Amino acid sequence: MNTIEPAKIGQPSEPGEYDDGMQALLQIIWGDGFLSPGGAAEVARLLEGSDITGCTLLDVGCGLGAIDELLVREYHAASVVGIDVDPSLLAGMQARIERAGMTGRIRGLQVDGGPLPFADASFDVVFSKDSLVQIPDKPAIFAEVLRVLRPGGRFLASDWLRGGTAGYSAEMMEYFRLEGIAYNMATLAESAEALRAAGFNAVEIRDRHDWYLDLAQRELEAMEGSLNSVIVHRIGPERARHFIDNWRQLVVVLKRGELRPGHLKAVKAA
Repeated sequence: MNTIEPAKIGQPSEPGEYDDGMQALLQIIWGDGFLSPGGAAEVARLLEGSDITGCTLLDVGCGLGAIDELLVREYHAASVVGIDVDPSLLAGMQARIERAGMTGRIRGLQVDGGPLPFADASFDVVFSKDSLVQIPDKPAIFAEVLRVLRPGGRFLASDWLRGGTAGYSAEMMEYFRLEGIAYNMATLAESAEALRAAGFNAVEIRDRHDWYLDLAQRELEAMEGSLNSVIVHRIGPERARHFIDNWRQLVVVLKRGELRPGHLKAVKAA
């Protein structure tokens, strides 16, 4: 069973954090190929007012690639390069895009951290769905995003953010332990300021706390009820109990306001 030590906070994500059991559980909750909250509906919400038709996209933290397929198929992106640290997730992505017949428009690339391996002004849009939380150095990644965007290019992201800047509570530390993945959280305001400091214009933020508190409570109810037998069958009773405990703690920290998912949008000057 995955665990996380306090020292892991402030460290980058590592391959293997999303093991087979976690991947199976998250897809039961959020949909085939989705490893972040809300599935396709929350992607639609993030993209509201942002036409990406004909755009070249970079997806930071692409996971299993369902979002990349969606960006091309439903939102008519010209192409997507998805990057992730985990080769097993990228293998799942590759299988997915091959089944979808999209290998000419979507590709995955393993990137282990540091500067992005792309030339300046390579993309029209940089997209990220709940993956920046696993990157400790926000100023560095925002500077890299700005660099690889073309003039006038857009940054469209959602992320796991925090409420307040005090030390983490015991409840939050227990949530981190149960989650078993890296967490490097800023507040919405800190994220907006970091984007401006990197050189972005037209910075917009949207607090998604109330939406996810309601959704997480309904997810927990389903995990304990209608979805329980499916989850136990897929990942076994021990892992099922672990993830239900995980979701209970998720609801606790959401109710406390310590975990506050949000949207971040910004534009590179033309």
